[in-house]
Amino acid sequence: MMKKDAKIYVAGHHGMVGSAIIRELKRQGYTNIIIRTHKELDLCRQDQVEAFFEKEKPDYVFLAAAKVGGIMANQDALADFMYDNMILEMNVIHSAWKNGCKKLEFLGSSCIYPRMAPQPMKESCLLTSELEKTNEAYALAKISGLKYCEYLNRQYGTDYISVMPTNLYGPNDNYHPVHSHVVPALIRRFHEAKEQNLPYVTCWGDGSPLREFLYVDDLANLCVFLMNHYSGNETVNAGTGKELTIKALTELVADVIGYTGEIRWDPSKPNGTPRKLLDVSKSAALGWTYQTELREGIRLSYEDFLNNPMRAER
Repeated sequence: MMKKDAKIYVAGHHGMVGSAIIRELKRQGYTNIIIRTHKELDLCRQDQVEAFFEKEKPDYVFLAAAKVGGIMANQDALADFMYDNMILEMNVIHSAWKNGCKKLEFLGSSCIYPRMAPQPMKESCLLTSELEKTNEAYALAKISGLKYCEYLNRQYGTDYISVMPTNLYGPNDNYHPVHSHVVPALIRRFHEAKEQNLPYVTCWGDGSPLREFLYVDDLANLCVFLMNHYSGNETVNAGTGKELTIKALTELVADVIGYTGEIRWDPSKPNGTPRKLLDVSKSAALGWTYQTELREGIRLSYEDFLNNPMRAER
């Protein structure tokens, strides 16, 4: 168990996940949280990361920093997604180990699992068949991070764990018109369509893929819970265990925002993985379950979008 005054470093505190973890830590009464901006500490620079860890010696590390994006961003910048993610995670994990960090938690993504993995996907299906090509570079980087944590545990007896969230959404999301994930992208598009009174909105693919979505504050609650209650080499899935089609999600977002025009589909654009549902029986057996239903989470996310106009400019 982390003591309330333990020195805790949250890497990636500006991002959606990192900022949610900080909110949750503060909510639970943790008082000694360390953060650094990118300008203060470039996690892709090994010398800077090593100097930071040698000076600060954090007891616990939440590694939520990552270069992330949707299908188009992943396709346009394959090399960047692989290099940036692999370099920064290796720098942080390695320096944490060198400086005696008590426990590290690595945040990954459900895209690490094979494209055609049996559904719902268990943690044990990792590396059993080929990955989804549209985010292969990102997935390979994340697999490397979680495997490095596992190998340190096996070789040096560390207590490093990894968590693999499903699709996330919530406050502090990226609403970039091209490089965002599906929920924030839909929020922005339907908001703008409503403002401009557009008669229809065209969405990628045919709407058939099935997806699961977890509100980011629920993930943060699980992350702190696991830091206090879980140790093991195998990763832990983070999700709701519920899924819906992209078409149903799109209609739900339009309804929450109040857009009443037509929704059209462009099947010439990629769908991505046909289905991605996590098996969440491990987190359930540990005593954890999600709290925020999708409609309420989308409402809260839209509220965040409206109250943070700078987020829309990313």
